Amino acid sequence: MKILVVDDDRQILEALTVGFQLQWQDSTVTPATDGEAGLRAFYEQDPDVVLLDVSLPGKNGFEVLKEIRGISDVPVIMLTARGEEHAQVRGLELGADDYIVKPFSHLALVARIKAVLRRAEMPPPVRALPDFVAGDLAINFESHQVTLKGESVKLTPVEYKLLFHLVRNAGRLMPHQALLERVWGADYGASTDYLKVFISRLRAKLEPEGGPPYIETERGLGYRFVRPEKAGPS
Repeated sequence: MKILVVDDDRQILEALTVGFQLQWQDSTVTPATDGEAGLRAFYEQDPDVVLLDVSLPGKNGFEVLKEIRGISDVPVIMLTARGEEHAQVRGLELGADDYIVKPFSHLALVARIKAVLRRAEMPPPVRALPDFVAGDLAINFESHQVTLKGESVKLTPVEYKLLFHLVRNAGRLMPHQALLERVWGADYGASTDYLKVFISRLRAKLEPEGGPPYIETERGLGYRFVRPEKAGPS
């Protein structure tokens, strides 16, 4: 496994490099101390997972993440300082798969990495399912291909898994907790803020301006996938 760590704190880089090599003996850890170096390493190494600090000299973590997301769905975990809730939300909105707050334990970070890698490697949920069609939206469950008006829609693994559970229960309200457990797992500790961010990302990709809404919000309760002819304001 190839891990790219982008952080300007050399002590953190050294500790993570040693820790990962002890945890995964076949791993290769590439350190980078600023945004530009991180992007160069990303293009050269094609890592399996990226750990990306928000506060970096040169290009900051958000700028690096935006560039990575322009070409790749590689799992990215943002490293943020304690109390930087705005940074955590912004990172998720830009396409990060998760974040962890400094200072963190090595075991907690390893657990987060394993979780995002499991989601990235998610097998088709049910291969026998027929294709799902609702208005201009079509989903092939076997290939994970999502199209809108015949054009491919690029979703991250988490976005696809969230959409999958919504369409499997089309027309029915999916409570916040049910979605959190099915997408992130009962023991993961994800909050409703995660749902808000990822629902927003799904809507941006599936509901272009002027297009019909596919996801309705029941404030304080959950979300519902609706077919265009039944869709209402959200």
